Amino acid sequence: MRNRGIRGVAALLLVLGTACIEAADRVEYLRDVKPILASNCYVCHGAKVQMMGLRLDTAAAMLAARTRERVVVPGNSAESRIIQAVSGTEGVTRMPLQKPPLSAHQIALLKAWIDQGAKGPNSELADSGNGGRTHWAFVAPIRPARPAVKNQQWARNPIDLFILDRLEREGITPAAEADRATLIRRVSLDLVGLLPSVEEVASFVSDARPDAYERLVDRLLASPHYGERWGRQWLDLARYADSNGYSIDSAREAWKYRDWVIEALNRDMPFNEFAIEQIAGDMLPNATVEQKIATGFHRNTPFNQEGGIDQEQFRVDYVADRVATTGSVFLGLSLGCARCHDHKFDPISQREYYQLFAFLNNADEPVLELASAEEIAGRNSIRAQLRKLESEFEGLQKEWLKKLPDEQRRQVSPEILTILPLSAGQRDDRQKQVLWTFFMDQGADFRERIQTVMELKNREPKIPTALVMQELAKPRESYVHLGGDFTRKGERVSPGVPRVLHPLPAAENPNRLDLARWIADAKNPLIGRVTVNRMWQQYFGKGLVETENDFGTQGSPPTHPELLDWLSTEFIGRNWSQKAMHRLIVTSATYRQASRLRPELGDKDPYNRLLARQHRLRLDAEIIRDAALGASGRLDLTIGGPSVFPPQPEGVFSFTQIPRSWIASTGSDRYRRGLYTHFWRSAGYPALLVFDAPDAITTCTRRIRSNTPIQALTLLNDQAFVELAQALAARVLKERPDDRERLDYAFRLCLSRSPGAAERERLEQFLKQQLEELRDVPGAAEAAWTAVSRVLMNLDEFITRE
Repeated sequence: MRNRGIRGVAALLLVLGTACIEAADRVEYLRDVKPILASNCYVCHGAKVQMMGLRLDTAAAMLAARTRERVVVPGNSAESRIIQAVSGTEGVTRMPLQKPPLSAHQIALLKAWIDQGAKGPNSELADSGNGGRTHWAFVAPIRPARPAVKNQQWARNPIDLFILDRLEREGITPAAEADRATLIRRVSLDLVGLLPSVEEVASFVSDARPDAYERLVDRLLASPHYGERWGRQWLDLARYADSNGYSIDSAREAWKYRDWVIEALNRDMPFNEFAIEQIAGDMLPNATVEQKIATGFHRNTPFNQEGGIDQEQFRVDYVADRVATTGSVFLGLSLGCARCHDHKFDPISQREYYQLFAFLNNADEPVLELASAEEIAGRNSIRAQLRKLESEFEGLQKEWLKKLPDEQRRQVSPEILTILPLSAGQRDDRQKQVLWTFFMDQGADFRERIQTVMELKNREPKIPTALVMQELAKPRESYVHLGGDFTRKGERVSPGVPRVLHPLPAAENPNRLDLARWIADAKNPLIGRVTVNRMWQQYFGKGLVETENDFGTQGSPPTHPELLDWLSTEFIGRNWSQKAMHRLIVTSATYRQASRLRPELGDKDPYNRLLARQHRLRLDAEIIRDAALGASGRLDLTIGGPSVFPPQPEGVFSFTQIPRSWIASTGSDRYRRGLYTHFWRSAGYPALLVFDAPDAITTCTRRIRSNTPIQALTLLNDQAFVELAQALAARVLKERPDDRERLDYAFRLCLSRSPGAAERERLEQFLKQQLEELRDVPGAAEAAWTAVSRVLMNLDEFITRE
């Protein structure tokens, strides 16, 4: 009786669930059905494995499949074998095996989809054996019509119509618009990565013009700091760093590429040109120096300088990294999965992988010197003298070390003993300086050579360089690598592209420039979707396709497929203008919503995928630093140039193979934006890493947002943040006459709003307590206000974009 009762309740819930789903409107295959099947059925009934001959990874395959009865009977879920299996109908083996049963809601969705006609996406054709070639993302987007909605007044542009259409079908009301102080802080952080000034907030809040917000957006998009904010996102994709990686991890000069990215974004270079120049700018007709610098995109690959390595093995690895990066960044595909065998899920063969590999296999990797021929000749003359002196110096060092008694050897610092075995070419400038300083005390022969070396060093002109790509005159032969092993050559391959995508225009000998143009072609069904999806992700925490790096058959379907296709076609139609798309998104009513959590959304949309409110997002690591710099008044807004060295804790390099020193920058360089902080791959800047900055070893298409105690400790105790808290204290003491005004001013500097009554009272109590405890300490006021500043800079609201 008890089991019968449970079954009765379950049946009732199933009926009620189906009724609710039917009342809410149609069930969509990609949005509602496919995720259920992917999580529960594909292991046994997917593209690679089809137990009992049954395949369920496409709608077409399900509709064609038969066991003893039809798996899916459109319009009749009761007769559909799949519903009988997941519901546990008597005499039918319950599915899925070895997993929990589907929930009543999941079963209700499947039933409703079948009863509504079991319609698959337009991109899935009747051929169930097509290997995913008609997967939605591989079919060119068709510009959808704008949906009709009831609440027309809420919508500010077409984006809102697509969002509101889904909300209205779900019976959900969008949130009200955020207040003006929140809006200017939000859009300033999103577009330029900087806090608005107190004056800018006051001006915007009091601006009664109907287009005040749009004017604000246009001002921010025109700011040169826009290129810095969005350049940082691109550098994540480009795996930019200031060192070569691997265990030696010597410094590299790559900042000219960073400058190129910032400048290209600021002048709103069309994205198709932006892509082409980075992949093959050196091959454009009459390529400019800037177009060559752009190819630094693929020179950001880590580089191994260890002795005794197989150079060809690592050269092949660098090319493989570029193939994988190209796939992730421009196509949203995991191409690297086909390096050793055919892709397990997507229709990309191993042979096609090595055809793409062949495009990138023909590039040399020179260093481009950005100076006149005369400057380079003068520099080379000095370098020839330096090499001779350094060779003599190295010989003296080895002779000295050979003769050094064991007892004295034990007294030499470990750092010196670590550097000495390296050749002169393996030592960076800092390591050479360490040795020179040490050997100055080891005799006249050493001292004489070291004055001479230093004098020549001072005369050597500092010529900036850039790492670039350059096509070989004679192409390398490319082969399939059996099992991914470069020593096991399979069939020879010529450059080519996957058949699942648009064709490569005919060319006698297709090269890297042909690949770049193929990627940036408007016919490419992926590049527009992938790019606008990443933009959307930055504004809402997740993309319309949550798996932003995988648009393949195992990726998440879009939550709003029509909106994704509309944005993609709009992007191309607006001449690939990124600024136009940013403006479109941030001026939408969807973006301008308040982020407050609404209890009624907890059941209907707990993860806010339907966007009935904005997301609260923890700031990126660099912007947390920038916010502290801005509030303190110390921020130096110089754009571009070499990386800088803000203070960092001692001992960061204690676990690296080669010990290094970090000499903190002085003057204005100490207060540059986080974007310009020198980043060692082997030991990245701690205050960036603790807030989830990527390691720059592989492409990063989305940063995680963790929440750890170390983050709070960093904001409280890291030397850089303590200095900035002290600077904020000095600023409010200088710029406001009394403590009440100072509290309000400090609060507005940090949070872009005035404190509430309870917040002000609590801060006043804290300040009073600090002044009393420190009354006998010299500089008590500065110390007390530093404590208040540390509190404000440690608030969750300070490091959060509402």
